[in-house]
Amino acid sequence: EVQLVESGGGLVQPGGSLRVSCVASGFTFVNYGMSWVRQAPGKSLEWVSDIIWNGEIAYYAESVKGRFTISRDNAKNTVSLQMNNLKPEDTAVYYCAKITSNRRGMDYWGKGTLVTVSS
Repeated sequence: EVQLVESGGGLVQPGGSLRVSCVASGFTFVNYGMSWVRQAPGKSLEWVSDIIWNGEIAYYAESVKGRFTISRDNAKNTVSLQMNNLKPEDTAVYYCAKITSNRRGMDYWGKGTLVTVSS
């Protein structure tokens, strides 16, 4: 079965950095784009970033552009999100998700990892 397992969340001070990662299994990882989506407490889901199958092109929400960097290592079935200059409003559960073959959405999600940005 498809599994997406996030890790790397934790407590960080404003202005700090954190890297969250997601290890995928149960599908041919290299064939699919991957996404990061987050959900702040009491808020709706917010798309954060996408990366295409070979890692050559990435997309970012305006709210994180210039601060976050998505990457992938297809040999390790891993997608990561490097988060720099973190702000309290970045506090959220961060989910990785698999993009569908037709690229119209996400069909599998991990359970998420909590990132808390607070002093």
